[in-house]
Amino acid sequence: MDWYLAVLKNYVGFSGRARRQEYWMFTLFSVLASVILTIVDNVAGTGGLLAGIYSLAVLLPALAVLVRRLHDTGRSAWWLLIGLTCVGFVVLIIFSVLEGDQSDNKYGPNPKLNPAQA
Repeated sequence: MDWYLAVLKNYVGFSGRARRQEYWMFTLFSVLASVILTIVDNVAGTGGLLAGIYSLAVLLPALAVLVRRLHDTGRSAWWLLIGLTCVGFVVLIIFSVLEGDQSDNKYGPNPKLNPAQA
């Protein structure tokens, strides 16, 4: 849960790097929250209102952590545009699964070696 809250606190932090654990833990909690809110919406008959509000609320933090994850693998945020294609979504998933650069790169120091940044 700490990883999820850390991403929300850094919701406009598009610079720096994000470890795989940070990205995937945020994604896991976000998907779980979306599923739960969708179930609540269906039971309450609100037509997806709660899930929609939640999705809008976490859109910016989700983009920020994905950009930082791409930075960790040495790629720029422009790679997000490939996600607009059918195959590009799969490519972004592959990039987010890859291990980050072991040393410092142009986006900052390795977050595994610098716990103050993580």
